[in-house]
Amino acid sequence: MTQVISSPARTGSPIVPPVAPANPRPKASLFSTIGQDAPAGLVVFLVALPLCLGISLASGAPLLAGVIAGIVGGVLVSVLSGSAVSVSGPAAGLTVVMLSAIATLGSWPAVLAATVVAGVIQIILGLARAGIIALYFPAAVIRGMLAAIGIILILKQLPHFFGADADYFEDMNFLQFNGMNTFSAIGAAMKGLSPGSVLVGVVSLVILLLWNTAPVKRQSWSRLVPGALIAVLASVAINFLLKKVAPELQVRPEHLVKLPVVTSLGQLASEMTFPDFEALRRPATYGVAFTIAIVASLETLLSVEAVDNLDPQKRHTPTNRELMAQGAGNLVSGLLGGLPLTAVIVRSSANIAAGAQSKMSAFIHGLLLLTSLLFLGAVLNLIPLSALAAVLLTVGFKLTTPALYRKQWQLGWAQFMPFIITIVAVLFTDLLKGVSIGLVLGFFFILKDNARAGSYLRRDDSEDNAKNPAAPLHLRLPEHVSFLNKASIVTTLDQLPADSRVILDGTRSDVIDHDVLEAIEAFRQAAPARGIKLELRGIRQVALGAH
Repeated sequence: MTQVISSPARTGSPIVPPVAPANPRPKASLFSTIGQDAPAGLVVFLVALPLCLGISLASGAPLLAGVIAGIVGGVLVSVLSGSAVSVSGPAAGLTVVMLSAIATLGSWPAVLAATVVAGVIQIILGLARAGIIALYFPAAVIRGMLAAIGIILILKQLPHFFGADADYFEDMNFLQFNGMNTFSAIGAAMKGLSPGSVLVGVVSLVILLLWNTAPVKRQSWSRLVPGALIAVLASVAINFLLKKVAPELQVRPEHLVKLPVVTSLGQLASEMTFPDFEALRRPATYGVAFTIAIVASLETLLSVEAVDNLDPQKRHTPTNRELMAQGAGNLVSGLLGGLPLTAVIVRSSANIAAGAQSKMSAFIHGLLLLTSLLFLGAVLNLIPLSALAAVLLTVGFKLTTPALYRKQWQLGWAQFMPFIITIVAVLFTDLLKGVSIGLVLGFFFILKDNARAGSYLRRDDSEDNAKNPAAPLHLRLPEHVSFLNKASIVTTLDQLPADSRVILDGTRSDVIDHDVLEAIEAFRQAAPARGIKLELRGIRQVALGAH
């Protein structure tokens, strides 16, 4: 006969606050690392500038909109964010959303109004502590995402490196907006090489590789002057020389940076677009705003999780604060006529690779974007895209090194499969779809591990029980029993021997999920037919639904 003993569940041990170390390390000021952050900010600025312009082009927005978003991401979001090395700005993952939004709402000013609302939604998500979702991204999927981005950077920048791609600079999707895909674009580039771009790209790449060699790294000056800056300056000089001695070899204008040249603040104001708040009377505006907020939030959470993995100091980004920072950024960007923004892994990884130590590097990159818009447009338009492509090629390789694949393989099948599937999915779809596929596979392995018998139930093998063959099987539930534990518990109960005595003990459990309680109740009702004498401790009975 089944016996039920109602004893209260354990309430848990008191939480003891951690003891502070006797001599805590003093917190460094933002300006204490300016020697590393300023050069890194310059590198990120050089990489971010064509990205901002390219994403504007692909989104169907004014060119200025991408630069405004980059400025807001650098100057405002870097201050509000809790991330030390993440860089925010317009993201390739939102280009399709922007094209659809403009088609739905009919005008760019209406989309700006939706962007403002999206910012408010993100702030609310942060206040509601929705950032906790980032803690559920498996490490194998995050590493797969980073490796995939590294491969995409290499594949996508090759056409720019060869000077044969009119596509925008940060097209991260497999299917491009010009009708080609990643591989067909490389094939087309090989047929239409620009000798000047190839020469500039090769020289820039050689400089970057030499800058990372041990002899150069040992020099103190090499830490103050980033290799990317030397590569960019050399590319401008080479192109100027080609223009003088071999004009037919110079880099074509369509393969140079294209920044709008603004000569006065009045001209800048006339170029800016402001939101049309009349659009807030239309329900469709809120649908667009919700879409922007969700996609931008997911991409941000994925990016900061990946950046924390890349950070040499392994600092942790407070995700709820990040959502609020991004929300404030989107609110301001929308008010000023900018694109929606997110934390961006390409710029962030370039920031880390350039040696950034604090958020000051992202702030400096934002100031440089603002300065370039006001004063340096004509000068920056001399920079060949092939030199910037060389910078991203080196960043891409660091994200997808062979050592990463070896490490994941050594961790076992359950870690390697989500890793490699995420890479393939991101390569052939886009970032969010690819990571979603990887997450599904990752959770499959988690559920499979949870379903193993005995994973969550423990038999009491005390000395007294070991000496007494007739002693009951004493199975204890863990402190927190969720629906993920259901498969393991059901499997263990199904494998109990017939005609045995069993104590199922939940007195140490703080929480037992209702689905698990129903499974236990079903076993309690079926136990007499197997001759099992079941005793429940600290587990309440529930009524089973009709079947």
